[in-house]
Amino acid sequence: MKLSASFPRDTAPIPRYLARVMNETERQSEERSWETAKTLAEALPYIQVYDRETVVIKYGGHAMGESAVARQFAADVVLLKLMGVNPVVVHGGGPQISAMLDKAGVKSSFVDGLRVTDPATMEVAEMVLSGAVNKEIAHWITMAGKEADVRGVGLSGKDAGLLTVEKTRRTKRDPDSMIEHEVDLGYVGEPTKVDPKLIAGLIASETEDWVPVIAPIGVAEDGQTYNVNADTVAGAVAGSLTAKRMLLLTDVPGVKGADGDIIRQMTLDEAQNLIDTGVATGGMIPKLETAMAAVRAGVEAVVILDGRRPHAMLVELFTEFGAGTLVKAS
Repeated sequence: MKLSASFPRDTAPIPRYLARVMNETERQSEERSWETAKTLAEALPYIQVYDRETVVIKYGGHAMGESAVARQFAADVVLLKLMGVNPVVVHGGGPQISAMLDKAGVKSSFVDGLRVTDPATMEVAEMVLSGAVNKEIAHWITMAGKEADVRGVGLSGKDAGLLTVEKTRRTKRDPDSMIEHEVDLGYVGEPTKVDPKLIAGLIASETEDWVPVIAPIGVAEDGQTYNVNADTVAGAVAGSLTAKRMLLLTDVPGVKGADGDIIRQMTLDEAQNLIDTGVATGGMIPKLETAMAAVRAGVEAVVILDGRRPHAMLVELFTEFGAGTLVKAS
């Protein structure tokens, strides 16, 4: 990796060895420089912990719709790569799919938070996820890392047999008769197999710095394409890579306990208890279920954190107390 960027002190018209009085702006800048150095020094133990380890990042939600936040996310991913971490990004794109469906005049509906995906919806979903969204994220990473030649590589589960799926089966209980019946979600799939060879090859390269960016599209054994929940794909990919960490970037600061406070750390049993007792509700339930499944599949720990906060991933990985809620086996 060769850096070609120049900095103000390198191009200053006044030689550095000439004495002169610093103005207030320069003095404040110097103080910030010392604080930055202190922060880096304090991060050293954590940088060593994650050196050459794989971290799978599920990226989606509100942050994806804001250009400035998206660029900052890309810059943080590049920084992780340059600090010796192997980041793998799995992204969603629900709002972008909805916007395109509205533009195309295609109506869509949801069952238990899952989009019913007919052929027309599937066509739009793949176009948006594997096309516009996937390539934009990969592009931002490449742009953020251009000085060090860190490059984002856009993929989907259809590439190199990465993600094999089967049709999702869901049942719903009729409130009047209390009889359960199957709900057809169309082309919505569940992962059955992840072949990580392509991803592992990219992140293990000794000559290039690749960052895989994966769209949640999979293929069934019969060749049919399916839309897959991005959280589920991230968990399956993280498990197949035996990742050190999986970061679930959400729009909440973490998992709240019965008292309303954020829980900093929990075991699988404690996470299940939150669901069973009704403390965890709504969209937090599937996120906890994804976290538990990923840990059971071999991920050391999963962290649920607020992806809207600048540098949340860096705070989680490289500071003493981290950010969000960490879920681990025991």
